[in-house]
Amino acid sequence: MSTSAHLVSVVIPAFNAEATIDETLRSVRSQSHERLEIIVVDDGSTDDTVAVAALHADRDPRITIIRQDNAGVAAARNAGWRAASAEFIAFIDADDLWAPSKVERQLQAMIAGGERTGLVYSWYAWIDANSRVSVKSDPVFHAGEVLDYLFEGNFIGNGSSAMVRREALVAANGFESGLRASGAQGCEDLLFYCRVAEAYHFAVVPDYEIGYRYLPDNMSSDMTRMFRSWMLVADEMAARHPDRIALLDRGICNYARWLLRRALMGGQLRYFASVIVLLARRNPSLAVKVVALDLPRDIASATRWTFRNMRHKELRRPSPSFLIGDPKQSRWQKTQTT
Repeated sequence: MSTSAHLVSVVIPAFNAEATIDETLRSVRSQSHERLEIIVVDDGSTDDTVAVAALHADRDPRITIIRQDNAGVAAARNAGWRAASAEFIAFIDADDLWAPSKVERQLQAMIAGGERTGLVYSWYAWIDANSRVSVKSDPVFHAGEVLDYLFEGNFIGNGSSAMVRREALVAANGFESGLRASGAQGCEDLLFYCRVAEAYHFAVVPDYEIGYRYLPDNMSSDMTRMFRSWMLVADEMAARHPDRIALLDRGICNYARWLLRRALMGGQLRYFASVIVLLARRNPSLAVKVVALDLPRDIASATRWTFRNMRHKELRRPSPSFLIGDPKQSRWQKTQTT
């Protein structure tokens, strides 16, 4: 099945991303699917983000730059997809990377799934500041109706994984900027995925095609805000799906456990305490269960995992990045640019 004739719009929200957006744009421009519309949305950057993006735009007419006052990642994504021309839209944050086949394979899965398929995702690897792979996400195969799985946890994992059908974006009303207005920015991706899953099927390309960059100053490093954000998502879903509150509580429990484990292993006791307080205010019995039963097991499991990996030399060092191509090797580049 040939998909080369289909236009795909790529939306890149960017805020003060001068250190990473060059590599992000290289990975997008290197896609094996060459019929792309690439929209960079500068969200009020005060550094040289626009200048770096403009250098790429000078060499690649597929790139357009939109500028707006700082309004957050949800508003930037919304500005991008609403300005896009294509039926299929893929999002990537300005510090993440794509494998060269990401768009092509997701587009094939989207079309093969038919009109009921609204979103396609792929697996991801965590990358460091040097774009080296440190950890890979667990393989996930959820497809079709996935709303219950999302209630238990964000198995897609980040905002750079998904390709979305335009009508699904419209049905979900895009990304929710109200989380930022509530001081709970962070889980816009999860809320959007849930809204899409209420009406559409998902499909998966079972391969590691996204490099998700985790740095100490990432938005996801503020664990208190992220947990508040998750709970607001759960509240919206509970209002529409009261029969699934048990699943949503399980998702809150799972996310709290993950945050607490991260906080402990990173020595961030302030975040550890704040997550416990937030959980206790929401559901005291759930907080007791997490702290007294779940967390000790989680810490023991994480400790065993760490020591096991330390014994294997090949796992101690980050792997070289396999996610980025060279735009000079793109057939589109060689035929369309000077």
